[in-house]
Amino acid sequence: MTNVQCYNNRTFEPTSESERNSHKLWITQTESNDIPKWQQLTLSWHDVTVSSLARHGCCRKHGNSKGKLLLNKVSGEIRPGKLVAIMGASGAGKTTLMNVLTFRNVHSLSIEGKIKINNRIVNREDMNNMSAYLQQEDLFLGTMTVREHLIFRACLQMDADSKARERKVEEVITELGLSKCADSIIDMPFSNQRISGGERKRLSFAAELLMKPPIMFCDEPTSGLDSFMASSVIQSLKMLVHKGHTVMCTIHQPSSEVFALFDEIYLLAEGHCVFTGYTMHGLDFFKKHGYPCPVNYNPADHFILTLAIVPGHEQTCNAKIQKLRREFEKAKTPQLENRKQYTSDSSNICNGLMTSKNIPGNVFLKDMKHKESLPRYQAPFFKQLRHLLWRSWITNIRNPTLVKIKLAESILFAVILGLFYLKTDNHYTQDDVMNINGCIFFAIVSLSLDTILPILNVFPCEVPIFVREYGCKLYRVDVYYLSKIIVEIPFLIITPTIFMSILYWMSGFVYNLIKFFTAVGISVLVANTAAGFGYVISACAPSIAAALAIAPLLIMPLMMNGGFFLNSRTVPDYFLWLKYSSWFMYSNELMTVNQWTSVQHIGCFKNATCISNGDLVIESLGYRKGNQIPDWICLAALAVAFRIISFLILFIKAKLST
Repeated sequence: MTNVQCYNNRTFEPTSESERNSHKLWITQTESNDIPKWQQLTLSWHDVTVSSLARHGCCRKHGNSKGKLLLNKVSGEIRPGKLVAIMGASGAGKTTLMNVLTFRNVHSLSIEGKIKINNRIVNREDMNNMSAYLQQEDLFLGTMTVREHLIFRACLQMDADSKARERKVEEVITELGLSKCADSIIDMPFSNQRISGGERKRLSFAAELLMKPPIMFCDEPTSGLDSFMASSVIQSLKMLVHKGHTVMCTIHQPSSEVFALFDEIYLLAEGHCVFTGYTMHGLDFFKKHGYPCPVNYNPADHFILTLAIVPGHEQTCNAKIQKLRREFEKAKTPQLENRKQYTSDSSNICNGLMTSKNIPGNVFLKDMKHKESLPRYQAPFFKQLRHLLWRSWITNIRNPTLVKIKLAESILFAVILGLFYLKTDNHYTQDDVMNINGCIFFAIVSLSLDTILPILNVFPCEVPIFVREYGCKLYRVDVYYLSKIIVEIPFLIITPTIFMSILYWMSGFVYNLIKFFTAVGISVLVANTAAGFGYVISACAPSIAAALAIAPLLIMPLMMNGGFFLNSRTVPDYFLWLKYSSWFMYSNELMTVNQWTSVQHIGCFKNATCISNGDLVIESLGYRKGNQIPDWICLAALAVAFRIISFLILFIKAKLST
């Protein structure tokens, strides 16, 4: 008897070529289970009732006041070797049930009932230690290859040596059919280099399989895929099931071929369980109670349409659902007895599935306590830092927005600005005063925007990835942020240095090496401060579009207080806080003082009021030469402060997500 026959209540008889191929794949992959029998887990939930917490206005009610009933005393069980689909019409409670079982996004819910693994009640920490949750949206850093992504995950999650990790990665790649795309870029920005939707989904499975989680939750794994890709993904899940994993997934309107791959279904309607059991038994149950599935009709569509609430016929539809619910309640007891008998028989045939009866309870409890005593992170601090530095470096080098485009923009704008303010000597006139002051300010603006905009176009997309990986306990928040800062330091030094090296000698700044290197130092500090401000906006914004919309509103007031459009001495008292938080003001004062301090003579037109030397230029703008050291300190303090603020925002986001 094959493994496939052992895990199903009926012999699998492939009819199509694709089914025959997948049947051979399953048998081949299941000759040796990845998860030993004694480690396999049975998930069950009993009389789970979920309600939203009622609110008064924007405030939640105090006490145990409840709002809408989302799930009403639902119970179920998922065993190893069974691929179970949670199905139902929109609003039936599929996502709510998934969230409750995984202990995620339940802060605003009132929950009653018990969730058990091998007949023992578990909490959130237990579930996190023994399960993996594959969310509907696949999030990856697109600049990495499939193999690099898996190696990164393996390095942070596995204690084995490098060769063992590489072997495990290659095994997972082979098992999930990712060999052809193993060295392909996942999703290169501004390029057609990307893997397919089905490959992305299988990559999500592969990343979780590195640690062989006994239980896997999949939230609509076929969403957005065509029928072929959807079938490929579910076949991958089927293979995992026959390797000993306990797999539960919600699915929305699968095709007939995909539906045939599921062993059991769990049907929800208006928060009630109306059927759970083998797929063929479901068809018999609906037929018995007056809702037969038409010939050559997709059973999944039949179930969903039968249980859907049709607008204008709510009363009739609710009555139908209540009828099916009552009939299922009547049939539940004998069905459970049959299931227990079947489980016992199949256990004897297949050397025993793991239940609380055929494994000593103290072994299970000891294993759970051991998991609870483990530290949150598998990898120590410096190991996390090393691998995050490696990934951040790859991301920066391969992402054209962060390196190539940014460098090209800096060079191009430096040349354009230099051509506008072109001057080949240090003989200054009254016109040159205005030109050079304008050049200084626009140089600061250019350095700031060239640094902020690439961050706004990239980092908001990385924040959800960071939050998810933090939830998976891959790394610490401080290590992640530290790696970002360290990797970007070379680019935040090189780019402004090149920019100022071009602009300084084209625009007629004072020909003096000390003053040139001082201007370069100011430019580097401006770029680093602007980068910190960009991270603050990106960490707050939920998307790239939101970040780009917020940025001008925040940057313009700071720019107005830079001393070019508004004299530094005339800033209103109620805006002084903006003035002293503006890096434009500190850098403009530093650059202006650096330029004009040594200029002793400025040419004057006849019969005109003139500024005769550099000191008068500085004074006319409301600046003072004695402010240089405080300006350096304040500019550096802003660079540090912005990064601390952005780190705190990331830290709060990460904590709220867990």
